[in-house]
Order: sequence, then structure tokens, then C-alpha cells
Amino acid sequence: MTEKHLSSQFDSELNNISARVMELGGLVESQIRQAVYALSQFSVESASQVESTEVRVNALEVEIDHELSSIIARRQPTARDLRLLIAFSKATANLERMGDEATKMARMVKSIIESGAARSLPTTDLRVAADLASGLLRKALDAFARLDTKAAVSILKEDDMIDQEFDGFVRKLITYMMEDPRTISASLDLLFLAKAIERIGDHSKNVAELIIYLVKGKDVRHTALDEIESSVL
Repeated sequence: MTEKHLSSQFDSELNNISARVMELGGLVESQIRQAVYALSQFSVESASQVESTEVRVNALEVEIDHELSSIIARRQPTARDLRLLIAFSKATANLERMGDEATKMARMVKSIIESGAARSLPTTDLRVAADLASGLLRKALDAFARLDTKAAVSILKEDDMIDQEFDGFVRKLITYMMEDPRTISASLDLLFLAKAIERIGDHSKNVAELIIYLVKGKDVRHTALDEIESSVL
């Protein structure tokens, strides 16, 4: 991921940070997969495992932040090295927030199971969106490791698919609540769960934007997709 420096120790520190960020990404990805499994199988045990992993995710975020602060203070990096460290910091924050969303998913699954209405709700559609979000995170981590701007643009496009799935699901859920008011409580849990999935897609999109920032030195947040494509590809 990084270019060689005169100081081999600096290279070692950057590579170590990169590995820690990937480790964090792997933990969060496992949380999301477990949350999706908990939803598909209505498994309280799997939902509880997601919550347990959150402790390690939070601790690793703090450790990475501490290491980044130490490197910046000691090395006083400039230009591309500073962009790299900033990208690591922002990627870490986005990954931790994805972990938060996965934990929210797990809690909502538990609540839906406890309501006894799980089997009567349209959870199949939601699992499609959840699988898309999990796959998007995996692609974002891979693109970040390879600094692949083309893959980053592809991720930005795929996030729109998750948004469309979310909008369609909300419309379907409203229909369910109107037809059977007894499902309102569980449906609201499912709505919050759907929003958590949509937010995971948004954070993966943020990671993709960081790749472009790191490679091109261009901040593409709040920029139209076609404009991003023309400046990157």
C-alpha cells in the first residue's frame, strides 16, 4: 500500500497501521455477516455474538487512533504520507460506525424475535440488501488495500443499488403496517434494521471516496458520480 521511505522504521509503522485497519475491517465484516445470519435464521445466539464482537471493534479503533497520533507527532509527515494517515484515520472511523450499525441490526433482530412476529414480516427482501451491504464492505476493504480507484468508483455505483433496495423495502413495510396494525411494532424494528443496512452501504461509500482522495489528492465527497468518473478513470 505504501511507497518505500529512507527510514525503514517508518515503512514498518505504516505497514503495521495498514494491517491493523484491515484487521478492524475483517472484524466488522464478520459482525455484518453474523447479523445477516441472525436475521435469516432468527438466531438470538448469532445476534449476541455480534454484540460481543463490538467490544473488540471499539478497543481496536482506540488502539489505531493512538498509533496514528503517535506517528504524526513523531514523524510530522507531509504530502502523500499525511494523506495516507488521514485516510487511515477516517477509514477507521467509518469501519467502527459500520460495527455500530451491525450491532444495531443484532439488537433489532432480537427485538423482532421477542415480538413473535418475525415469520410474518418481509425479511427476505431485507436479507438481499444486507448481502449487498456486506459485499460492498468486502470490496471496499480490498480496493483500499490495493488503492484501486476503478474499484472505488464501482463501489460508489453499487451503493445506489442499496439505496434503491432500502426505498423499495420501506414502501413494502408501510403496506404491511397498513394491512395489519398488529405488525407495527415489529415492522418499526425492521425499518430501523433496514436503515442500519443502508448506513453500512454509506460508510463503504465513504471508504471508497477515501481511496480516490489518497491516490488522486482530490476530495470527491458531495461530488456527482459522473464527475468523479471523469476525474478518476
